[in-house]
Amino acid sequence: MLINYKKHKLLVVVILLLCVTFYIFYISWNGSQRGFTFAMLDVGQGDALFIESPTGTQILFDAGPNGKVLEELTHVMPFYDKSIDAVFITNPDADHIGGLDDILKNYTVGKIFESGTQNDSKTYERIKEEIKNQNIPDVLAKKGMSLDLGGGVVLDILFPDRDVSTWERNDGSIVARLSYGNTSFMLTGDATKETEKIILKENLSIYLRSTFLKAGHHGSHTSSSLEFLKAVSPKYSLISVGEKNKYGHPHKETLDILSFVKSKIFRTDESGTIVIKSDGQNDTFSFFK
Repeated sequence: MLINYKKHKLLVVVILLLCVTFYIFYISWNGSQRGFTFAMLDVGQGDALFIESPTGTQILFDAGPNGKVLEELTHVMPFYDKSIDAVFITNPDADHIGGLDDILKNYTVGKIFESGTQNDSKTYERIKEEIKNQNIPDVLAKKGMSLDLGGGVVLDILFPDRDVSTWERNDGSIVARLSYGNTSFMLTGDATKETEKIILKENLSIYLRSTFLKAGHHGSHTSSSLEFLKAVSPKYSLISVGEKNKYGHPHKETLDILSFVKSKIFRTDESGTIVIKSDGQNDTFSFFK
């Protein structure tokens, strides 16, 4: 009887060791297969972008209007991964920060980047308090910052180039260009045509040209001027927008301009979460509706 008990105990130990070995192998293999990932998460009428470099650095640009961001992150992050290296708040409006409460409760966040525009909403005040309570570094994003995300992925901040604390929140949005090999992304937040004029004035078109454009302000006619789109010359345009939203986004004017510059359009209200994988030369798409 004692011998049988010992045999069963040994078998359980062996099985557990095999499970642990397999789990470690899986994590290691999964990490080596990461590559570069960019995802526009389907969070409804809001913005939430996920970026992961080949070395595993993970960044979130905005967190959408509510907790739906957690559900959408499961398409791009394994269940055991509960840390995000940085979160960018491109502007502190509800459709960009509403889901940040849930992010801060469920993930360890390494750093916060903000544009510097202000909002006196209860949601923003609560988030700022939580950031302070967790001792998360809160950094003002400024033009000239260049963040090496590892594996050849670089994020360059193009705007703000000045103090925007008294500006309208959309005008003061963070604008950045993400690059990996021959693949690049222009990330515009809710930046308006006025912001685009400043960026055009300060940068040569060759430095703005991008494979992908994250269309400003959910495809609103207040963003995506023809001059800016000609400079960026995006092969693809991504629009984060809620189905049948009350704002009429994306506006026909914006869709017409994007078509004029021959940019292929993908929308979250039609395709769901849009995931782009790249090796720096070739890009592949997948969708989660």
